[in-house]
Amino acid sequence: MAQAYPLMPHATASWLVDNTALSFQQIADFCGLHVLEVQAIADDTAATKLTGRDPVRAHELTMDEIEKGQKDPNYRLVISKGPEQIRRTKGPRYTPVSKRQDKPDGIAWIIRNHPEVSDGAISKLIGTTRTTIGAIRDRSHWNIANIQPKDPVTLGLTTQRELDAAVAKAAKAAGIEAPTDARLDGDREALIEELRAQREQAARDAEAVAAGELPASSGQPAFVDPFKRG
Repeated sequence: MAQAYPLMPHATASWLVDNTALSFQQIADFCGLHVLEVQAIADDTAATKLTGRDPVRAHELTMDEIEKGQKDPNYRLVISKGPEQIRRTKGPRYTPVSKRQDKPDGIAWIIRNHPEVSDGAISKLIGTTRTTIGAIRDRSHWNIANIQPKDPVTLGLTTQRELDAAVAKAAKAAGIEAPTDARLDGDREALIEELRAQREQAARDAEAVAAGELPASSGQPAFVDPFKRG
């Protein structure tokens, strides 16, 4: 079963940072974020201060769980299946209309950078058909001249966790070494700038889901980890 995360992960992380003694890693694991993003929230590096969302009142976490976590920094918090938790476990991945035109670019990026990942795995990650993937692989796609490989995580088509898992699984099956995580390399200030934009968009998406304007994403919050470089 896929790991469940709070409906509004960034706002939840902000509340946990301000109101508990949990470690950044515990908060990151519970909210499905990168630990550096929790650090950024704690440092108030976002363009605007996040309004915290109490996961206890939202029935996503109990005080007993928080206390267990505060006593043991190695303890992983367990989310509650409260009435406000919105999940979808079946059916195809929902992709906003504005992002569907980006799918070929995301597929091309995976094919170029991780050729060991199967068409079936790409189909699940991006939410597309094997026919489309095959056409991009053999360059028979009707729009191949305009397709530019772009990181599907940056495009918002999948999450960093899902992409990393698919790449690691494919590498293991192919008997090759999985790529080294280099998300903390490079210019920290540039990463923080990306965090600002991604967090604002994720907050808007989560609010739209809560208001019923968008379907809930499958298993994961609407979060894009900007640390994966293309």
